[in-house]
Amino acid sequence: MRRPVEGEVHVHYGQIYVESDPDSFGPGLAEAFAGQTAGLCGAAIPGALWLTTGLHTGSVGFTVEVHDDPPPLDPVWEEVVEVSFRPVSERSSLTQWAGEASWDLDLAEIDYRVRYCGRGMDQARRRDTRLSEEPQLDSYLLQLWPAPPGPARVVRQTAEIAAYWHDYARRQPPPPTPEERAEAERHAREAQEQAERKRRLAVEQWHWGGKLPSEALRAVRGNVRGLLAFDAALVHTLDAVGPELQREVALLAARRACEAAGLDALDWVAAALTALAERRPLPPPFDDSTRMWETLHSDPRVPARTVGQAVPPERPPFNPPAIPGGGVLEPAPAPAPASAPEPQPGQRLRLTGPAAAVSRSPVLRDPPADGAVEYSVSVTTGPPDPSLRVSQPHMALPAVTGAAEPDPLRAALDAVYAAVATFGEDCPALLDEVRAACEGA
Repeated sequence: MRRPVEGEVHVHYGQIYVESDPDSFGPGLAEAFAGQTAGLCGAAIPGALWLTTGLHTGSVGFTVEVHDDPPPLDPVWEEVVEVSFRPVSERSSLTQWAGEASWDLDLAEIDYRVRYCGRGMDQARRRDTRLSEEPQLDSYLLQLWPAPPGPARVVRQTAEIAAYWHDYARRQPPPPTPEERAEAERHAREAQEQAERKRRLAVEQWHWGGKLPSEALRAVRGNVRGLLAFDAALVHTLDAVGPELQREVALLAARRACEAAGLDALDWVAAALTALAERRPLPPPFDDSTRMWETLHSDPRVPARTVGQAVPPERPPFNPPAIPGGGVLEPAPAPAPASAPEPQPGQRLRLTGPAAAVSRSPVLRDPPADGAVEYSVSVTTGPPDPSLRVSQPHMALPAVTGAAEPDPLRAALDAVYAAVATFGEDCPALLDEVRAACEGA
């Protein structure tokens, strides 16, 4: 025989437990005693015991004994019940209310007979609470030994509170059968999965401006998320108008961006716009991103135009659906639009598309040996700073390359987003024109 627990333990609400399921928070009162004819020790839930004490709050005497054979019953105990118990894991413990403390019982995963004994229960119940300096009022003995399963039974009862709990147990309906429990778990799992699907759709719908995206929008790459922030309804409209109008919108956006940046009069830019209109591949230098940016930096005719950053309108807050059992699901942040990498001291960067705000025109120096172009950038995080100026020529060229994308939908989205960046604070006028082009088709 061994005693893994001997001394005093603290109880609250007249409860203490034996637990062996690491994934469970323990049984509820009614389910612990479901179908039993004996109170005080609830064993209806596999792997758990609910132990009732007379004292409501305070320390009680408590001993746990693990035997190899049935021990004799000591007549000192006034209340005695027996139940069957089988741990559901190798980790069994005596656990206080709310998990405040626990004691390892080191029980094997076999069937046990459990004898729960108590004395002084009525006296402790009348006192209700025991302070640390007061004498002990009630004490308990929990004995376990290997034995096949058997029904719960009352061996001895003298206290009124024990009679109350025996009567309570006998009034509880029997526990569900394994088949009924499995069916209930299946229904609960299906309901939870359905609720999760509903919440995921609600989050996606919120990200896409109140309307679920088509499969084409879900699959499209590029700067669709960036344009969503400015005009989600326009994104869905562009998706619906079809490839022919998508190409026309892409060309319109590229032209307006180049006009706003003062690039449309340059021969190499005009040739690219003509190629777009004629549905031909972009000519040099647009066929190579490095050469395109080098041409922009080296052409003295490129105007040094800047504009305040485009600031998207505030979107309605997410209104999450309710989660069964309480709580809400908040959306994950949407992927950020493409931006320039954060520069390191002395690092040379290659500009390949709409980047973070450029606070002043690129600073041209002697070309380095590897062909990279050095320029000064100011990278910001968080909401756009309206006072920060961006270089329109640098924002406009990606509207041209975006309009040449093989996928017409992506071409329209990328070109319009780049044009928004080019127009900056004046982007509402551009968006109105694009919207009118779609509605007039």
